[in-house]
Amino acid sequence: MAFRVLFLAHAPDADKDRHRTVIDTGMYRLITAVVKDQQEAVEVCCEIVPRESIDAILLCPGFTHSDVADIARAAGPAVGVSVARGDGPSGKVSLAARNRAGYLGDRTVK
Repeated sequence: MAFRVLFLAHAPDADKDRHRTVIDTGMYRLITAVVKDQQEAVEVCCEIVPRESIDAILLCPGFTHSDVADIARAAGPAVGVSVARGDGPSGKVSLAARNRAGYLGDRTVK
């Protein structure tokens, strides 16, 4: 049986039902879903975790500590939850790229 992982990421223009992929090597099944906000992240988690028997969830750096706690509660105690976070310089590079792409709208951060 494969190790099954759900990766969740945020994008302001995401369609949670359309922006999904699956990569399956046989031993590793990675399901990705891009969501608009935290509410959609929890909805997708509640849908995919039981259906796919997810073992672990990996969250993009945009999830706050309280968001992570919500996801962990929704997933249940049998699912590991991790967050992909970079170091300080990597965070600045990522923030600049998100600003350039319009993720923050009028809230551009310098």
